[in-house]
Amino acid sequence: MFSRVVLVLLFSLLFTLSACGKREKITNLHQLDGKEFAIPTGTAVDQLVLSRLPNARFKYFNSTIDAAMAVQSGQADAVADDEPILRNIVAKKGGLVLLAEMITTDNYGFAVQPDNYDLKKNIDVVVNDLRKNGAYDAMILRWFPKSGAPALMPAIPSSATNGVLRLGTSSVTEPFSFVDGTGGIVGFDIELASHVAKKLGKKLEIVNMEFGALIPALISGKVDMIAACITITDERAKKVLFSNPYYTGGIAAVVNE
Repeated sequence: MFSRVVLVLLFSLLFTLSACGKREKITNLHQLDGKEFAIPTGTAVDQLVLSRLPNARFKYFNSTIDAAMAVQSGQADAVADDEPILRNIVAKKGGLVLLAEMITTDNYGFAVQPDNYDLKKNIDVVVNDLRKNGAYDAMILRWFPKSGAPALMPAIPSSATNGVLRLGTSSVTEPFSFVDGTGGIVGFDIELASHVAKKLGKKLEIVNMEFGALIPALISGKVDMIAACITITDERAKKVLFSNPYYTGGIAAVVNE
């Protein structure tokens, strides 16, 4: 009798695990309405998903990479987050694919204090110059490879005769801002900020913090500018002054290949 009960429980467990791993093959965004999304805790991604897919359901994870692993293991149908972050994960991990259609389309920018028009202008000039001379395209290839991890951060020396430029960032937004194998903070945003510091003749000082602390730190004057895959929104623009957009992305979805 005991062995029969054990066998019943074992088969029940195996059936449950098998059912958990079976997910419909997803090839377009519309298929995900009513499906289960894995998303990072503490973000507004779920509300953005619901704006397009009102019947979506959610499971929450500590990070985007944890959410992506949940999709790989069949715990969810898709992971949703910022497109460049998901693109980076897909490039490094096999078996995942980024859906072509975006959930939302957004622009990312640097933010400075509301009255610091001079710094905003210099950021815009640097980005414009990088686009014109081809360096911006080289940065895209460096930080957003089609496969594998981002390349090494290039050295961008500055004369640093005019003091310090303090950049507030959150080093959990790879490939925009993250910690490399040497323990240094690198990324697309860090390279852009280094070019801005060079133009101003200042030394770049990186101040790492939680994402939610970035705007308060900027407003209080603890840093001169902030960047960490920050979406330009009307609500945020009431508190800070944004640069012109330097990258267009948005919220995207990744599913099993």
